[in-house]
Amino acid sequence: MTRLALLFPGQGSQSVGMGKVLVGASAAARAVFEEADAVLGFPLSRLCFEGPEEELKLTVNTQPAILTLSVAAFRDLESRSPGRLAGTAFAAGHSLGEYSADVAAGVLEFPDALRLVRQRGRFMQEAVPAGVGAMAAVIGLAAEEVESACRETAGDEVVGPANFNTPEQTVIAGHSAAVQRASEACRARGAKRVLPLPVSAPFHCALMGPARERMRPLLEAAEFRDPAIPVVTNVDAQACTRGALLRDALIRQIDSPVRWVESVRRLYAEGADRALEVGPGNVLAGLVRRIEAGLPVESSGGGG
Repeated sequence: MTRLALLFPGQGSQSVGMGKVLVGASAAARAVFEEADAVLGFPLSRLCFEGPEEELKLTVNTQPAILTLSVAAFRDLESRSPGRLAGTAFAAGHSLGEYSADVAAGVLEFPDALRLVRQRGRFMQEAVPAGVGAMAAVIGLAAEEVESACRETAGDEVVGPANFNTPEQTVIAGHSAAVQRASEACRARGAKRVLPLPVSAPFHCALMGPARERMRPLLEAAEFRDPAIPVVTNVDAQACTRGALLRDALIRQIDSPVRWVESVRRLYAEGADRALEVGPGNVLAGLVRRIEAGLPVESSGGGG
């Protein structure tokens, strides 16, 4: 029997118009967006469908928008294409996507997750003043080399891996000047490309410590149930079956690297034989193909 892994995207998948086609075709998806508007007290759906883009790209808005569209795509599959979810055995999400995975696995109620990620976005944005932090994608260099370059160039500042996306793509984050120094060191070590990322904050690094501490009491106060299926966490790359541990993983995730390469390999090692990306875009499907060729993966097409 098929053992399906559901994969949920994080930031980087947002664009104006996201979800509009899906909501127009699916009552289940439409209900999710209507619920989000009511919970948040402002028309998130209109921001997703119509923009303006500069507001959608603010992380305080992006995070609930991506969560809402991912859950809407999942509910649409449940109602219209349940066969595509047959044999669901695991869930995992990239960064913010771990909240979507927890909703799909029955750990968090959608309204609770929505309120949490709205605050998560705000706290992350406020943790580092604009211009102080930066992120860059290092392509074509082994993760060990990237880590070494960061250690050698950090000095008294923060810089280190933030996302281990594929064996040859690692995102680094930290103070702007330190990220620049580490980027140059990665080029000197043979990186094919180093691309500065247009982000509003340096996510998943030590500079996010204040955001973690502000999120801790909110996460501790939220109800986390044991999952119906194991959730593979970013921070430990382990299949977790206890709600309390999934809460702790979300606390630690804020200022820790996303171990996506290890997470995908864990899913495969645990017996996943098919993967389905649920939500906007198909970025994760592309990453999975570069990580584990033996794990067939497709996208749900839920971003339109």
